[in-house]
Amino acid sequence: MAEPRTSLAARIAGVLGLVLFAPVLFLFTVSGLVAPLWAVVGMLLVGVATLAVAIWQVRRRPWLVLALPLALLLVWIVVLILGEQLLGWTA
Repeated sequence: MAEPRTSLAARIAGVLGLVLFAPVLFLFTVSGLVAPLWAVVGMLLVGVATLAVAIWQVRRRPWLVLALPLALLLVWIVVLILGEQLLGWTA
């Protein structure tokens, strides 16, 4: 069965979503300056798994792909804030 055609805006959203994974995963990587190694590895595993889902869904749900890096950015902020407040992580 053929996939339905997506609009140009949806295609752009999907590609932009995939591109936005690069800076988010970079932030996860440099979090080693604040977070312990186990937390950085955990965040990177979540990020790579989410990227795999995004690649799988880019043709079916491009707007979801655009939202995923923003959701990961929120996860990164929450993890670092909670790590600082509850676990005493410092730079």
